[in-house]
Amino acid sequence: MPILEKDPHHEVAKTPGGTEEPGLPKLPVPPLQQTLTTYLQCMGHLVPEQQFRKSQAIVRQFGAPGGLGEALQQKLLERREKTTNWVSEYWLNDMYLNNRLALPVNSSPALIFARQHFQDTSDQIRFAAKLISGVLSYKALLDSHSIPTDCAKGQLSGQPLCMKQYYGLFSSYRLPGHIQDTLVAQKSSVMPEPEHIIVACQNQFFVLDVVINFRRLSEGDLFTQLRKIVKMASNEDERLPPIGLLTSDGRSEWAEARTVLVKDSTNRDSLDMIERCICLLCLDAPGSMELSDTNMALQILHGGGCSKNGANRWYDKSLQFVVGRDGVCGVVCEHSPFDGIILVQFTEHLLKHMKKSTQKLVRADSVSELPAPRRLRWKCSPEIQGCLASSAEKLQRIVKNLDFTVYKFHFYGKTFIKQQKCSPDAFIQVALQLAFYRCHRRLMPTYESASIRRFQEGRVDNIRSATPEALAFVKAVTDHKSATLDLEKLLLLKDAIRAQTEYTVMALTGMAIDNHLLALRELARDVCKELPEMFTEETYLMSNHFVLSTSQVPTTMEMFCCYGPVVPNGYGACYNPQSENILFCISSFHSCKETSSTKFAKAVEESLLEMRNLCLLPPPAMDEPLAAKGQAVRPSL
Repeated sequence: MPILEKDPHHEVAKTPGGTEEPGLPKLPVPPLQQTLTTYLQCMGHLVPEQQFRKSQAIVRQFGAPGGLGEALQQKLLERREKTTNWVSEYWLNDMYLNNRLALPVNSSPALIFARQHFQDTSDQIRFAAKLISGVLSYKALLDSHSIPTDCAKGQLSGQPLCMKQYYGLFSSYRLPGHIQDTLVAQKSSVMPEPEHIIVACQNQFFVLDVVINFRRLSEGDLFTQLRKIVKMASNEDERLPPIGLLTSDGRSEWAEARTVLVKDSTNRDSLDMIERCICLLCLDAPGSMELSDTNMALQILHGGGCSKNGANRWYDKSLQFVVGRDGVCGVVCEHSPFDGIILVQFTEHLLKHMKKSTQKLVRADSVSELPAPRRLRWKCSPEIQGCLASSAEKLQRIVKNLDFTVYKFHFYGKTFIKQQKCSPDAFIQVALQLAFYRCHRRLMPTYESASIRRFQEGRVDNIRSATPEALAFVKAVTDHKSATLDLEKLLLLKDAIRAQTEYTVMALTGMAIDNHLLALRELARDVCKELPEMFTEETYLMSNHFVLSTSQVPTTMEMFCCYGPVVPNGYGACYNPQSENILFCISSFHSCKETSSTKFAKAVEESLLEMRNLCLLPPPAMDEPLAAKGQAVRPSL
């Protein structure tokens, strides 16, 4: 996601302790009329004219002087004064906690590391020990507040960014609820700091204490303990049902099953150990597929289903590190406590630590007094056995339904785009619009996450990339009957990139529309007997159905991020621009006959090549002035 860097000119926010945090203003509330006008501009070219006229009248009525919109805006301004961040709670509930879909693929992104080459199980365990040692070192930095504050980069560099999300990396747990989940933050003066991780191996769960007698375990100690766990897990007589499968189910179904589980004290104790752990380490069995980027990503995203490593997970925990015997390694994260950029920053720090740490082989330390790791026990009633069978079947459906491909565009990367004096992110977003139009002959509401960490407790807002200018460009490029000259197409391309860049700046400075409209809608629930028509009519509902869900997740090390679509007829498009190439992870669902990830990836390639060709056109002669024709006109209130 793009991050903007600007000096704040607003009031300085205060921390809970009352001390000022220099440079972190509160998130501003955009002016009501500005948001309503922008909303209509974003949707006017995406819906039929008659539908749009009806929506226009509804929006006008909502925003009329002395009307409901102004009353809700006033309440929102009051809320801003009373809270650290006026949208945080609404956003978290709407984006994650109210969502009833299963976490794998639908919500939890994966980060895939470079493939490792393990000669045997000892190599796998050695790598895992090094990784966990790095996690503990990073957690120690967090616990002592020694992580330096992130600063935005770019021409207006130096703007400090909110660091709160880092403190949710190891202290968060998503508790399933029947109607709404709860994000639990382990901050208690009563309960001690967690000093254990949970190791999943052969669908069994083990408690590994990482601090014993006030001493943190060394890499050698961790290696010893992990070797014991692998041996314990191989004992078939002790094997228990794969309870982790329950966490891969729909959130309400898992909440029901959990209610049954906790009736037994053994299960309560086991759940408590998992819910309070620092993180999970999943020691995966080898898969049976060729280890392409696509197959490695699938292994981390969903584990290949219940017959492979799909049950060797506990999806409610914010960080699950996967270390596979076949060298497939990565991390799958529960997304509600932190955004992708936080995961990447932490993981890059972790991998650098692992590279720097001693190159000598880690061997078992000769510490005989280390207590044996403990297997978590479960008491499974017939009802739970039924839940497990149902969860396994549904996970299998998720696995079979995912249409996923990793595609590396190797013709050019950020260097070429910057030479055109364009933002790489804006350039790629316009290419995604062109690719979508090539496949579907229309544009649809698009989500691109924009970090608003320059504000206190800022998470993300949405850059709506399906702009009128993008539509004018893609139509000109794909209409082979039109007489649009290539130089006119280039002007339309530049106009589309300009519009995308302007919306990006608007989002990063807290002036986008999605968070604002969400907060007005949620306030309306409190004030009105029923939701105003503004939030129930067809155009508004369509505006929140993101058929194209996109995010830029750049990395400086060899790894990449991926996730699934957010709607049944949609695409997920995560991209990682490098100097000389761009990596795309494209996802969709086989159940939708209109979508195809490989066709979309091919369309992305064609679009980027066509855009390069336009950029390389010779400049027009001085006596040939050109005006871009057919530009879409933005509707107004």
